[in-house]
Amino acid sequence: HRVGSVVCDNLPIMNETTFNNIKAQMRKGMLEYCVLLFLANRRAYPSDIIDALSRADLIVVEGTLYTLLNRMRKEDKLSYQWEESKKGPPRKYYFITPYGREVLLAMSAAWDEISNTVSHFRLNDTSQDSFELTKQ
Repeated sequence: HRVGSVVCDNLPIMNETTFNNIKAQMRKGMLEYCVLLFLANRRAYPSDIIDALSRADLIVVEGTLYTLLNRMRKEDKLSYQWEESKKGPPRKYYFITPYGREVLLAMSAAWDEISNTVSHFRLNDTSQDSFELTKQ
């Protein structure tokens, strides 16, 4: 198994673009959840959020994060507060709202359920017979 390519018996080798598209779609689905988890116990400036995501190998560009934060604010999952900065103009610090906490709890329950389902198939259903059935 190489990073960016997957070889599975006589199936074709997956190209880098396809592999990256799969990763991007899977990461997009969990980005909001990770932002809520990060903000659950702190207020943060967007660059702090990007740094935290990067440390977890979830690379996000500023434009993507700002779009997400704005949508989550409009949905009342997040709010923000302007704070004076010692280095330049005031900064907008984001924090989770009570409704955002409810969403986070629901997302955590959903994540546990999804993770358990995926783990079942990754750990318990990996015999050659079950793989052959899925290829037909």
